Amino acid sequence: MAERKYDLENRLLDFAATITRLTEKLPRTRSGNHVAIQLLRSGTSPLSNHGEAQSAESPSDFVHKLRICLKELRETKRWLSLIRQVPLIRPPAQVDPALNETEELIRIFVASIRTAEKHRSAQS
Repeated sequence: MAERKYDLENRLLDFAATITRLTEKLPRTRSGNHVAIQLLRSGTSPLSNHGEAQSAESPSDFVHKLRICLKELRETKRWLSLIRQVPLIRPPAQVDPALNETEELIRIFVASIRTAEKHRSAQS
């Protein structure tokens, strides 16, 4: 059985694409437009900020940029929860795969930050 290479960049690209498609399903109402803009901003941000982290100028800068990704993912989770709660998309269960992926990405970034901080402390 071949091992699948884990590629966070591709996973974040897929996530950003999912968020983009999801925002297109939101209603063209005042609330739908507001949520769409906010979700599009927070849900696509981790992709670019992860790229910034890969080009970090120092271990502290790397951790800082990972924390930005985490912050944006947590915001995305809240917008997705709101979409499901209202619901702005029917059936609301359409949001569940994106919500599940958001939660998984949050766990990945929490673990990555912990690891990076341990390495940073060991270098000090």
